Amino acid sequence: MGHEDDNHWCDLGFAEPAVVYKGPTQNARVLSEGWVAAQVFCPGCGADRLDALPNNAPVADFACPACAEEYELKAGKGAPGRKIVNGAFGTMTARLAARNNPNLLVMGYDGAAGRVTDLIVVPRHFFTPAIIEPRKPLGPLARRAGWQGCNILIGQVPLAGRIPLIRDSVHRPRADVMAQWRATLFLRETSQTARGWLLAVMGVVEAIGRPEFSLAEVYAQETRLAALYPGNNNVRPKIRQQLQVLRDRGWLAFNGRGRYRRTD
Repeated sequence: MGHEDDNHWCDLGFAEPAVVYKGPTQNARVLSEGWVAAQVFCPGCGADRLDALPNNAPVADFACPACAEEYELKAGKGAPGRKIVNGAFGTMTARLAARNNPNLLVMGYDGAAGRVTDLIVVPRHFFTPAIIEPRKPLGPLARRAGWQGCNILIGQVPLAGRIPLIRDSVHRPRADVMAQWRATLFLRETSQTARGWLLAVMGVVEAIGRPEFSLAEVYAQETRLAALYPGNNNVRPKIRQQLQVLRDRGWLAFNGRGRYRRTD
């Protein structure tokens, strides 16, 4: 993708069985990371490449040499699902709570053909502790007794925060990727609590399934939002407040008479 005129830019450069390391998981990791370093531009600033970070970097694999955005890569066979198995729960939550939490790259590949079929980026203002699901700790007889892993609930991220770079083996123009990235940068200026409400309302708006919608249609999801924030007894005023913020930030347009339109 750093070389968009190359007809073979999706190629991982291998077809199974390729052997770099004995373990297939480690083999796939090395190959997918090598592909990202060679092909992927920075969605944040458009720089032509991402630099690999040292192997011991916590919850980050790449950094942009131009803007310093950091990226964590998760790769697997087939299109990405709604849940991604991840590493240690404590390490992940601590890293995401930090000011320089990473963006998330999610890759799907066809191992037999040796090609990347899907690649999305989740900007770090969407990659938050709220989408991390702890797994059950390992039992006392396990080699790593007490160790606790986690899952990334990628399906809970609003579509605005799942930006496709590659979809069904077709790459997306760099300008389109960067425009979608910029459209939600205002979320970085909000606190985690305020951001949680904005993301929840964005998800409700997207679930309506049409660019134009009414305030009443958002109100219809009041029960869902109340369940997310049981301590808030003024859900409808909160909904109106979030819609106003999204309108002021350009993510929505107000058409009058209680009707809105998504601008994305």
